[in-house]
Amino acid sequence: MPLKRILIWGGTALVVVSAGFLLIQLLPVDQPTNPPVVAEPAWDSPQTRALAKRACFDCHSNEVVYPWYSYVAPVKWLVLRDVNDGRRALNFSDWHPGGRANGNRAARAIANGQMPPTIYLPMHPSANLADAEQQQLINGLIASLK
Repeated sequence: MPLKRILIWGGTALVVVSAGFLLIQLLPVDQPTNPPVVAEPAWDSPQTRALAKRACFDCHSNEVVYPWYSYVAPVKWLVLRDVNDGRRALNFSDWHPGGRANGNRAARAIANGQMPPTIYLPMHPSANLADAEQQQLINGLIASLK
């Protein structure tokens, strides 16, 4: 295939992909938002809250810090799905004592390596807790989330 034809096909593909990327930005999908904080757990210590805020609040609270890329489709769709799923499972900003979320369940998810998800850590390095911090968070969640 001659070089000229390769350049034409490559340029056409670039235009089509770019146009598609721009068009998906116009799809009517919810924007990242934070509802008001309703109630938080009775934290056993300020340290537990600080560790939870650092490692968990970006999916499990109404205090999510949305990075710039969370406003760009298709990444926006993934971020919104993860935050909505996280809030449904456990929301530190809409806490109801005696609800289905509890400290033992949260502690197990952390101890088993399910939380935070591996895919989350590269973009949120502050959530990567040292072993001692992780154990302190586990103990604090068990004590706080009753």
